[in-house]
Amino acid sequence: MSADDKHNDRAEEELRYAAEAADQDKDQDKDQDNQDNQDKGAAEEAEETSPESEVDALKAQAQDFQEQMLRSQAEMQNVRRRAEIDVEKAHKFALEKFVKELLPVADSLEKAVESTEGHQEAGEQVASIREGVEMTLNLFMNSLKKFNVEQLDPVGEPFDPQKHEALSMVPAPNAEPNSVVSVVQKGYMLNDRLVRPAMVMVAKAESSPKIDEQA
Repeated sequence: MSADDKHNDRAEEELRYAAEAADQDKDQDKDQDNQDNQDKGAAEEAEETSPESEVDALKAQAQDFQEQMLRSQAEMQNVRRRAEIDVEKAHKFALEKFVKELLPVADSLEKAVESTEGHQEAGEQVASIREGVEMTLNLFMNSLKKFNVEQLDPVGEPFDPQKHEALSMVPAPNAEPNSVVSVVQKGYMLNDRLVRPAMVMVAKAESSPKIDEQA
């Protein structure tokens, strides 16, 4: 091998070493860039999860919990209030069915008293019976009043479809139109709730249309 060939081989080897060194420098630069990017991302994450951000998140969470608690308390109060109203209604109207069963007794006693009217000449026996029935009726009605049972006897009052049931309309020149002129059967209320409407006869208006008797 000549001296020129040796020189060329040495030059090629040096070039190859130089190229490999350049490639290694590039790889090191890439690794450094990647490390820099990772450090930057970590710094950004650290900024995002700063103590101030954590405090704000905790405050928002506490606010949500407080609102949920207030809503739950309001709902519980509504449930308690509805339960109290239901219990109050149950206490007020628990006797409604029982009162309805007693009303025929009151009707019978009143009919018995009415049947003795105009029979004063029948003697002391009839008068004694009338007096006993009246006392029994008064005692019975006073007992009903103790339980807030109110009797409806609306003679002379305006017809009220909420409390009265019109059986018919009759001419009554001396009465106000659409007023009650007679009561066929008295009505009753329990704690201001209608138990039975009063059966009434209503004065007919001369030139006005007939009222709704079933209202």
